Amino acid sequence: MAEQERPPLIAVTGPTRGSHAPKFLVQLALRLAGARTELLTPVNPKPEIQAKADGVVITGGHDVDPVLYAAAPEVKPKYDPERDALESAVIDRALERGLPLLGICRGAQLLNVRLGGNLFQELRSRRKHTSNRWTIFPLKTLCIEPGTELQRLMGGDRARINSLHNQGIDRLGEGLIIAGRDLDGIVQAIEAPLRHCVRGVQWHPEFLLYNRGQHQLFSSLVAAARRRNRG
Repeated sequence: MAEQERPPLIAVTGPTRGSHAPKFLVQLALRLAGARTELLTPVNPKPEIQAKADGVVITGGHDVDPVLYAAAPEVKPKYDPERDALESAVIDRALERGLPLLGICRGAQLLNVRLGGNLFQELRSRRKHTSNRWTIFPLKTLCIEPGTELQRLMGGDRARINSLHNQGIDRLGEGLIIAGRDLDGIVQAIEAPLRHCVRGVQWHPEFLLYNRGQHQLFSSLVAAARRRNRG
């Protein structure tokens, strides 16, 4: 009898304190898709897990420090420099190793920064058609770019998403394309077509797992990690 295939190992990053629900729900989604998960935090970075992970998810949280994209602070800072350092290293290592990667909210922003892009430090002044309200409920419209992987995963050109962010992507990082925007034209999703399942979303799909398209963001990452494991 052939040896049973070992589930892929996905490293999930998060803050040392707080964000309990997102960290739990992201890991739940990955486990439901057939993966093993390990949580990495600044106080417990688990270098041995970083070295052998088959995929990575960078979760949401505090704003990315603008020093990382050579900009002066424009808003009252709420940064986590220890987490910035950990996740910058995890992203760089994942890209170097060709690992599947999903960045969520701040994770998408940091992915963009690590590839040479920058951010809008505030979005309130740029919103005309969408609310500034923070909510885990799907009250915002996502307009998906045709021909993208996101369109394939979500099964259409529109979706409903939540909003828990006050910063966003400005100039794209190298090798990235825009996969979705909101009704104000603010970037909501990015992809790296020449890389193996590397994408970022500005919303929090872990709060929308009852929707098949949202769950696909996690299951597609697990499937890509499994394929990479095999070959």
